[in-house]
Parts: sequence; C-alpha cells; structure tokens
Amino acid sequence: MIVLYSYWLSSCSWRIRFALCLKGIPYEYKAVDLVKGEQFSPEFEKLNPLHCVPVLADDHVVVSDSYAIFLYLEEKYTQKPLLPVDPQIRALNLQIASMINSSIQPYHMISALKDMEKMFGAETKQWAQYKIDKGFLALEKL
Repeated sequence: MIVLYSYWLSSCSWRIRFALCLKGIPYEYKAVDLVKGEQFSPEFEKLNPLHCVPVLADDHVVVSDSYAIFLYLEEKYTQKPLLPVDPQIRALNLQIASMINSSIQPYHMISALKDMEKMFGAETKQWAQYKIDKGFLALEKL
C-alpha cells in the first residue's frame, strides 16, 4: 500500500493527491502538520532530509518532491495515464509543470518567505510577487 505523507494546505501535496485519485491508486494518508513542525522529527527526516511534503512511500521506494513523485507514479502505474502520448504535447505539459515547480511555487511557500525576510528584509515579499507574476506571464504565453 502506498503511503503519502502530506499536509492539507500544501499545493505540492494536492498535486499528488489529485494524481493518485485520477489514476485510481489507493493510498494511506499520513498527515504531517507543518505548523507544529512535525516535518523536523527524526522519523520524517529519514524520509526527506529537506523536511517538506509530499513524500510518497511505495514498499521500499521513497520519493519526495511532487514533480518526481508524479513522474514515478506515471512510470510505475501505467493505468489511466495523465500525460499525453504525443511527444510534443507531453513536452509542453512537462515544461509547464517544471515552470510552476521552479519559477512560481517556491516563491509562495511560507517557510521560504520567512527565511528570505529574515535574511534580506521585508522587501522580499514584493520581489517574490514579481517573480510569481513573471512566471504566470510566461505560462500565459505558452
């Protein structure tokens, strides 16, 4: 049985819950309360030393990062594919997912914003919003 370590407010975790549901894959949900700091427990650190969700455990395979988990699920559980078969359309889908993962989503993570504010001051929220807007503009062009 697949185990998904997740937090209900995590958009990264939502992506994987959607994928599991759409593919019809049963799983056990294990809540990791990020507000209480459960991601810093020694048990969770063994699963993901970056201390973030989601983490997927499938027998002896443990995968963290929503993009990597999605690709793992797509390769291992081929029923109900979520990616297009056409290579050009598939590449566009993966490009969009990568842009969201690397150019938009990190800038709205509360933990990242708090760390940036400690290091660089209050203006970091404005800079983060600029980067998010830039990412969405690029997506719209695609």
